Amino acid sequence: MSRTDSSKPQPLGKSEYERISRFRYRLRRFLRISEKLCKDQGLTPLQYQLLLHVKGFPDRDWASIGELAERLQAQHNGVVALIDRCEKLDLVTRNPGRHDRRVVEVHLRPKGEEMLARIAAQHQDELQLFLGAFAQADDAAIP
Repeated sequence: MSRTDSSKPQPLGKSEYERISRFRYRLRRFLRISEKLCKDQGLTPLQYQLLLHVKGFPDRDWASIGELAERLQAQHNGVVALIDRCEKLDLVTRNPGRHDRRVVEVHLRPKGEEMLARIAAQHQDELQLFLGAFAQADDAAIP
């Protein structure tokens, strides 16, 4: 659906509402299961996401605080507080930037690596169901 400033959006049909509802349901279901997996391992969902984004940052095994703030869709100072808590749990460490001393690199500690690996592995079944549901929906939408 494209929209310009002067035009009104096209009204949605029943099938669009069903599609959005189905997406929100499956997303919420995945997040609820993820929250439980994290809590069962002694982490908050946000701590898990921080570890995941450090490990999953493209082309390197660390991320800057600014990059993590973007990935978490959070304010810089909130991410700094989250990193403080994760450092106290020995999950991450901060290092000055190798190429730019103004950048702070966040790295996983061995305990963080181990917790991340365990929780991420537990997510795989639900993740496959989540992704599979969208592949089926996409296939059904193609005439």
